[in-house]
Amino acid sequence: MLSIHSDPIGVLGTKDTGGMSVYIRELARELGKCGHVIDIYTRSQDTEGYCLTDLYENVRLIHLGIPNGHSLSKLAMYPFLPKYFRAIENFRLAENLTYDIIHSHYWLSGQLGNMAQKLWECPHVTTFHTLGKIKNQTGVGQPEPDFRIAAEKEIVENCQRILAPTARERRNLIQFYNAPSDKINIVPCGVNLKIFNPMPKADARQRLGLNPSDTILLYIGRFDPLKGLGPLLDTIPYLADRHRIGLVIVGGDGDESAEYQIMMQKIKKLGIDQQVIFAGQKDQHDLPPYYSAADVLVMPSSYESFGLVGLEAMACGRPVVSTAVGAVDSLIRRSNAGCVVDAPTPHSLAAGIQSVVDNPVLPPAEKIRESILEYSWPNVAAAVTAEYESAICMQYYEEEERIRAQVSC
Repeated sequence: MLSIHSDPIGVLGTKDTGGMSVYIRELARELGKCGHVIDIYTRSQDTEGYCLTDLYENVRLIHLGIPNGHSLSKLAMYPFLPKYFRAIENFRLAENLTYDIIHSHYWLSGQLGNMAQKLWECPHVTTFHTLGKIKNQTGVGQPEPDFRIAAEKEIVENCQRILAPTARERRNLIQFYNAPSDKINIVPCGVNLKIFNPMPKADARQRLGLNPSDTILLYIGRFDPLKGLGPLLDTIPYLADRHRIGLVIVGGDGDESAEYQIMMQKIKKLGIDQQVIFAGQKDQHDLPPYYSAADVLVMPSSYESFGLVGLEAMACGRPVVSTAVGAVDSLIRRSNAGCVVDAPTPHSLAAGIQSVVDNPVLPPAEKIRESILEYSWPNVAAAVTAEYESAICMQYYEEEERIRAQVSC
């Protein structure tokens, strides 16, 4: 597996560490349990050379550094990808390793996957997680550069298989990247049902020190403009009985970051500083009490590839208010647990939140949880394994056909 820009064991909620990191490590853990052997390559943030960590059963994490590479921003890594690939190849040769398949994550790693596929002569499966063209269509945040779009098109053209987490992303790949439909299969994200379980709301609030009688809204994620935290803050004054509303925010890069300072200025300007709690960065194992303490999880995103926190909330039996992004809108509709809003605007979000908070017939926690049980990581890993096997068989078949053609000539 290739995740060159984002460390799969990085701190969740920080700038480049989110749902993709959870996906990679949970998938790798489950594949390792099944007897598959996985090496995950990522960049080192502070050293040259490499550092090897036994992550789970049959799973190793390999941090690779190149000269001055640890200080590069995500986009600034692009011209250095050949150097990163040389570092991967040097490690592979030194360890005398061969691989049956490559699974790249995100477009930067997809470029490395293309390089590896040519040299190693093994199939390349990719998961984009986000698409540059779709991000640009939202008009939110900094535009993605043309070289990213070109790189994504190159990956689409050259890889053997694309795993799309939703039918929506599959359609986007076909429409905007001319991806062949038979190259793309839908495999959703998963949720760890051992970690994410319902617990009594009162117990969760007592554990977190939250007022038992408040209406608690929950936001979990990065402070990226695409995630919509700004519009969510703007929503609080529009809610009925706003002074009984509490918004708990999990994630971010800490109170020294520019994003945090911007949010604090907005909170003070809106006069809602008594209603907003910044809980900071939390490990996955620490998240279930936050979900269980909330009356509703709010996902005001302009774009999500899947929307993993929505799935985690439902595993904990909590309703979700979300824009129509990723798979979350379909999850909400099938469970009748929440509300899909038209747009990440204060009026739409306020109406959606109010409809859930005031709903006297929301399904009980166990019913909400039952609606997403098929998204367990063992099920997802089995589906991914089938895709790997298909890609390997296809390459074998194509090689046989090539040899037959040469013989007949």
